[in-house]
Amino acid sequence: MHAIFSIRRMNKIRNFCIIAHIDHGKSTLADRMLEITGTIEKRKMKDQILDRMELERERGITIKLQPVTMNYNGYVLNLIDTPGHVDFTYEVSRSLAAVEGAILLVDSTQGIQAQTLANLYLAMEQDLTIIPVANKIDLPASDLAKTKNEIVKLLGSDEKEILSASGKTGFGVKEILDAVIERIPVPKGESGKPLRALIFDSNYDEYRGVVAYVRIIDGEIKKGDKVHFMATGAKTEALDVGIFRPDYSSTGILKTGEIGYIVTGFKDVSECRVGDTVTLSGSLDKGGEEVFNSIEPLQGYEQVKPMVFAGIFPKEGNEFQALRDAIEKLKLNDAALFYEPEQSQALGFGFRCGFLGLLHLEIFQERLKREHNLELIVTTPSVAYKIYKKDGAEEIVRTPQKLPDQTEAEKIEEPWVSLDIITPKEFLGGIMNLTQEKRGIYKNTEYIDETRAILHYEIPMAAILTDFYDKIKSVSSGYASINYEYMDYREADVVRMDILVAEEPVEALALIVYRDEAFRRGKDIVETLKETLPKQMFVIKLQAAVGGKIIAAEKISALRKDVTAKLYGGDVTRKRKLLEKQKKGKKKMMSAGKGSVEIPSDTFIKILKK
Repeated sequence: MHAIFSIRRMNKIRNFCIIAHIDHGKSTLADRMLEITGTIEKRKMKDQILDRMELERERGITIKLQPVTMNYNGYVLNLIDTPGHVDFTYEVSRSLAAVEGAILLVDSTQGIQAQTLANLYLAMEQDLTIIPVANKIDLPASDLAKTKNEIVKLLGSDEKEILSASGKTGFGVKEILDAVIERIPVPKGESGKPLRALIFDSNYDEYRGVVAYVRIIDGEIKKGDKVHFMATGAKTEALDVGIFRPDYSSTGILKTGEIGYIVTGFKDVSECRVGDTVTLSGSLDKGGEEVFNSIEPLQGYEQVKPMVFAGIFPKEGNEFQALRDAIEKLKLNDAALFYEPEQSQALGFGFRCGFLGLLHLEIFQERLKREHNLELIVTTPSVAYKIYKKDGAEEIVRTPQKLPDQTEAEKIEEPWVSLDIITPKEFLGGIMNLTQEKRGIYKNTEYIDETRAILHYEIPMAAILTDFYDKIKSVSSGYASINYEYMDYREADVVRMDILVAEEPVEALALIVYRDEAFRRGKDIVETLKETLPKQMFVIKLQAAVGGKIIAAEKISALRKDVTAKLYGGDVTRKRKLLEKQKKGKKKMMSAGKGSVEIPSDTFIKILKK
């Protein structure tokens, strides 16, 4: 009887997520769904309600996946809202593993973009049911026929299957919810089997400890159950279990096919790992040893490969422990983050952190500042280089400081990526020139329709690290979009460039550059420093050096106090006397030493963006 009831209950569950390119209206559509299903009271409703972070609301982008449970026409609909930016693809792939279907949202004013394709391919790999939706049809620039035509070509689906909607006005949203119920399959799983739950995300709560976000694959879990985390071996009691509405809403039980949370009470964040399988603790044998049924752990997730590495150091040395705790908590909430301790002679103790891209780094840095009140020094980002030494040794170098001398290295290799750029035809020339400048190797061009094309390139990761996305947007008047994936390592002619401020090398500004670009990059950096560093009481020399040789230089003149301001009238010799005295003081200052110059933290970001 219980089994029949469980099957009936599962038949009423649908798990799905929304995937799209950045800014195609995912969060707005989710808002309308929450409104129509009555999940959130009207008085509590606000725009982008699933974007819980202040940063997300400020920038108008989704950074974190966010689950929510809705009740609609007798069905339980579990939605996971996902990010659209290429740097947060890992969030999307984890969401997809927890659901059976996906709404593919396409902005009808822009058509299919690069991340639309990338996210669609991720969903197809997971064998999910796709519901295509053309969004923003209320806008004057909307071209519904063209957008539907692109989706038909892409999916090979019937045009009748494509839904039209406006997340802003709510038009067509009920039809989407009906399609979710009709088209997305019932969750697979067996309620009679022992508990197996997949952790697809987690969060740290000051009062509850670690909260695991789970999808129940088999069995069920109740509040108070003793649970076991298979990968880490950690054991705890489920202090609470429940669903997201979108805040934590305790239900006391989670059954097969449901998506919800488990409050673990862990204070050590390493005990709960994304991708781990949660089971119930086994019974004890006569010797008091635990007996586990032969439970097969779930597949979990592939380990993500960070692409961009930067050093993160506290401004004050005594804040190292606070930085460690903060990074550990953010790691729990950001499974794509990689970090390891690092020591620098100039900057002290800190961490070398790996990110999926520059926006990922920027958001991480901003969260440390806002959520944990930390003042940071962030070194210039670089990719990981493979060094083949003459003595046959191999090593991976992530910092310019560790790049060996040219006499020791046989060859140096850098990571390459395959790059797809979707653009209107009129911008092809400008984009091709830009990618050529950035050492891209042209592969081929595909045409989506008469007006838009996909350019396929192979390009060094370092070339697209800093300003490439911005430049593509500016060359294409904002219409082009990009997506990239790691391919392999290839030989590169690179050197280490040091930046000296007041004749002292600034470790945080050292970087690895192509030999033939060293002069231009060095000149750019010293010019940026000249514009951004505040004047001091002495002349500041700014220099870029490769292997001890100065290749670019600038000077910041000394701050000159007006020592004659207090004088009025009288002989000119009185003025001259004071100016001569000041001159002597400046000379003495120069001979005494160079003085120390503090570099404001926003200078590092300005140099990156240059």
